[in-house]
Amino acid sequence: MNKEAIKELIYKMADDAMIIGHRNSEWTGIGPVLEEDIAFSSMSQDKIGHAWALYDVLHEQFGEKDADKNAFSRSEKEYKNCQFVEMPIGEYEFSLVRHYLFDKAEWLRYESLQHSSYLPLAQLAKKMRGEIKYHVMHAETWMNQLALHGNEESKSRIQSALNESYPMALAIFEEGADESALINDGVFIGEQALLALWKAEVSAFCARIGLSLPEKADASNYLGGRKGYHTEHLAPLLAEMCEVYLLDPSAEW
Repeated sequence: MNKEAIKELIYKMADDAMIIGHRNSEWTGIGPVLEEDIAFSSMSQDKIGHAWALYDVLHEQFGEKDADKNAFSRSEKEYKNCQFVEMPIGEYEFSLVRHYLFDKAEWLRYESLQHSSYLPLAQLAKKMRGEIKYHVMHAETWMNQLALHGNEESKSRIQSALNESYPMALAIFEEGADESALINDGVFIGEQALLALWKAEVSAFCARIGLSLPEKADASNYLGGRKGYHTEHLAPLLAEMCEVYLLDPSAEW
């Protein structure tokens, strides 16, 4: 197996989870209803737990930094998350639609990785998929409530957020440098196969709740995150996220 290709795959999954977990935690205390304060906080904890588990695989299997150092002591260029997850939370409808699009992608990713030839990933996928299934259900419930059973304003706002988010979400599936090695070794089905599954499921769901996907969605403005090229929003996020750790990296908690 191509270890560098596997390591790259795990890094982008871990960094995605870490950054979206931090972003969604920003809804704590300011959600539109108390239920959403609790839900976004809970799901943020799940995401950060998933990131920790993936960083631990990198540490144990590839000799990378331990989970805390990997999460909190790297430079901006070293993070491999897609740009979509680092965008500010915006209004609730943007965070909700991002939540749906991202978690649907993660659900399909972990579903496929259950059958990975790389055992540590297959084992993690089997553990994590249950939590991510709940995340998708939560997102779909609120998307359905606001788009199909809401009023004209709520539907319009969800549609606008979908128009904005969908091109960004396509960058989730930016291919790695050794994509063919992952596919040939049976580690992962590949980003293009995952993208096809995602598009089919997202399209069907949106049609059911009366939403339309953008006809011409171009991800080119949002690519590069997997190679360490990020938006202006990641640096301040990392400064906030890593502030306590960097005060004393040697501290024991």
